[in-house]
Amino acid sequence: VQLQACGGGLVQPGGSLRLSCAASGSISRINVMGWYRQAPGKQRELVATITSGGGTNYADSVKGRFTISRDNAKNTVYLQMNSLKPEDTAVYYCNVRMGGYNLSYWGQGTQVTVSS
Repeated sequence: VQLQACGGGLVQPGGSLRLSCAASGSISRINVMGWYRQAPGKQRELVATITSGGGTNYADSVKGRFTISRDNAKNTVYLQMNSLKPEDTAVYYCNVRMGGYNLSYWGQGTQVTVSS
């Protein structure tokens, strides 16, 4: 299974970015798709997840600013990030959990930098 994430970059505070991550390869039932992030010197943390039924979960720090969505036909998950803050600067990783054993797969990460 390969996860290809894209959409990161440099944006000014208050700006927006949209990340996407497409899964390919030996895809079985995808249960949960999500985004995590890791800032320098910090542990990787949950940003948002979405289930196959569309249920979502967000970190408190991004609620009301970020929106996660998925296209099941394309095995793709998106993260719309609005009102970005410098503290959102991190490498963002996509994650999928699939199959009966809920196996976890990670993408390679995409850098998001929020700076003036």
